[in-house]
Amino acid sequence: METSQTHSSESRSKDLSELMKEATKEVHEQAENTPFMKNFQKGQVSLHEFKLVTASLYFIYSALEEEIERNKDNPVYAPVYFPAELHRKAALEEDLEYFYGSNWREEIPCPAATQKYVERLHYVGKNHPELLVAHAYTRYLGDLSGGQVLKKIAQKALQLPSTGEGLAFFTFDGVSNATKFKQLYRSRMNALEMDLATKKRVLEEAKKAFLLNIQVFEALQELVSKSQENGHPVQPKAELRTRNVNKSYEHDPAPWKESKRTNRRPTDTMLTTPLVRWILALSFLATTVAVGLFAL
Repeated sequence: METSQTHSSESRSKDLSELMKEATKEVHEQAENTPFMKNFQKGQVSLHEFKLVTASLYFIYSALEEEIERNKDNPVYAPVYFPAELHRKAALEEDLEYFYGSNWREEIPCPAATQKYVERLHYVGKNHPELLVAHAYTRYLGDLSGGQVLKKIAQKALQLPSTGEGLAFFTFDGVSNATKFKQLYRSRMNALEMDLATKKRVLEEAKKAFLLNIQVFEALQELVSKSQENGHPVQPKAELRTRNVNKSYEHDPAPWKESKRTNRRPTDTMLTTPLVRWILALSFLATTVAVGLFAL
């Protein structure tokens, strides 16, 4: 009884951001020590897998930002509403058009685990909007913290243009100083009016958000393993459409139009086995969360 009361007293005295980091420490360490994260940090990722993971992130952020917009005036979320600085849907749309072409909406898949994540976000936004802060914090501040490291790794491993095409997801144009912005975000989050019971629910939701991310790439790994066992390796639907940057586009106001694209297959020198390529690239989701949370 005394231990329980002590724990409750500590929970009241600590800021929500500090409690959230502590609550997700164990699951963060699980992700940090997986081969997925380590392989991505070594640059062992292929184009096809990067595209598929980017597609999953698009569905996740579309759902998250739809629910944020629904609750932007709700006092349980309004203080941490920073669409210009943080929202990622538009950036992911830009990346997907670069990778898949103008018909990317018909090309990208939404695996069952990703759909489960999406459904949870919609459920929370409609029924328990006070829990949205857990998903926003683990996603946005994680991406903002680890994004630049991941951007450099992906750019080098996938031989993407130095001008940033295909990497808009990692670019936060609305944030000029990441450290100061994260301080602002934490202060706003810590100021949310929340009783102890609600605070505990938010912490549990933060752990759930982390686990949902992990489940996404674990489900994809299982899918690929079964496909390999049945002798049907997974093949991507579309190749990368690259922007042909040359002098003929100097006076073209829209060089990214489909008519101006040429199809080119970047050299995938990292991996040769489809199963191995899938497994390594699925680390992208774990790394995005794990590296980011480590720096929160």
